[in-house]
Amino acid sequence: MKAIALGLVWALLLAGCGFHAAGTRPLPDPLKRVRIDMVQPYRVSEPPVETSLRDRLARRGAKIETKDDDGVTLIRLSELRESREVLSVGPDGKALEYELILRVRYEVRTGQHVWIPPTSIEARRDYSFNAQQVLPKEQEAERLREYLENELAEMLLLRIEATTARESQQPSPVVTAPPEAQPDSQPGAISPGPTAPGAGAPTAAPATSPDAAPAEPTAAPAAPAPQTPVPESPAPATPAPTP
Repeated sequence: MKAIALGLVWALLLAGCGFHAAGTRPLPDPLKRVRIDMVQPYRVSEPPVETSLRDRLARRGAKIETKDDDGVTLIRLSELRESREVLSVGPDGKALEYELILRVRYEVRTGQHVWIPPTSIEARRDYSFNAQQVLPKEQEAERLREYLENELAEMLLLRIEATTARESQQPSPVVTAPPEAQPDSQPGAISPGPTAPGAGAPTAAPATSPDAAPAEPTAAPAAPAPQTPVPESPAPATPAPTP
């Protein structure tokens, strides 16, 4: 009983902090309605990658549409290719290890808005090969191929989800209008600097009451006393030279 209660407490704490288990996070708004278009020539059946991606989106709450409409996000897959490369060979020159590569090209758009331009993604795994156990190794390669297809679908969903969520939450740029020009401003005019308090302002004359006595006239300033010229002393006479 204590273990159950403790598990419930941990679950509530994780849910409160925003934690979501893998595959249970809510999808961003652009992926609420999607349509998957697989471009593949000579197509006989639906590729497993498309099926796995559609199932994962549906489990996450997306509505799968069959035709384009306003607000429907298009996920287009193309150039699905599978290849195998030799990693190592034995003394007899026969391959001992292979690498299986699964590659697909995808793009995501909603109407004219392109979320992800055409981009390639791939998944690869290696496996060993034994000529004496052909049937078991072929079965192993088939299981590995199915694993790669599911892994590729998961990688596609993670990339598409991350890109659409990031771009849909970015705020639109705010355009600020230029400040309006003042009507009295003239081109090339230099605005006066700040004026000190009280500087340059006209001083108002003090108000006088009609009943107040007239102010006494202010005495004129005294004239400066005349200066007596000082007589210059005569220069000393120079004696005449004796013959």
